[in-house]
Amino acid sequence: MIVGVGGQGTLLTSRILGGLALEAGYDVKLSEVHGMAQRGGSVVTYVRYGQQVAEPIVEEGCTDVLIAFEQLEALRYIHFLKKDGVLICNTQRIDPMPVVIGAATYPEGILEQLSKTYTVYSIDAMDEAKKLGNSRVFNTIVLGIAAQHMDFTKEQWYDVIKKTVPAKSVDINLQAFEIGYQLS
Repeated sequence: MIVGVGGQGTLLTSRILGGLALEAGYDVKLSEVHGMAQRGGSVVTYVRYGQQVAEPIVEEGCTDVLIAFEQLEALRYIHFLKKDGVLICNTQRIDPMPVVIGAATYPEGILEQLSKTYTVYSIDAMDEAKKLGNSRVFNTIVLGIAAQHMDFTKEQWYDVIKKTVPAKSVDINLQAFEIGYQLS
């Protein structure tokens, strides 16, 4: 399951993961839920793969790997993660509209709270991406960490990234993936 805010590359990331599973010979189902994505709203994608998959939606408590591109989105969807699942979370904070207008406050200590119950890997992927010179590849850094918790080779990931991202950004996405892959 991949969660984030509109514009963070959630959909591209799901296409990479779905393409990877498809090329590995699995039956793959994807589902995307956009909640005002173009206005910074929540975006959720489900990627299910296996020998035979009947439906794309993942039930609560059944997600093996939850990839979150923003902390509040991790908190919002953590109930989908199974007890022995893994949360991979970008530490970025994007204030939702109620926080921006002062009608709500952003929760403090989200990742610390979640770490008490779940296995959590976190990274300031935006900062790492800026060091590479392209903040838009932060999602590929997060994906590199998640890759360590899935049964695909690094070469398989590389092949699908090359086929999925725009041609002009292949090299930087591969560099970003490698950063995440080495951090886990």
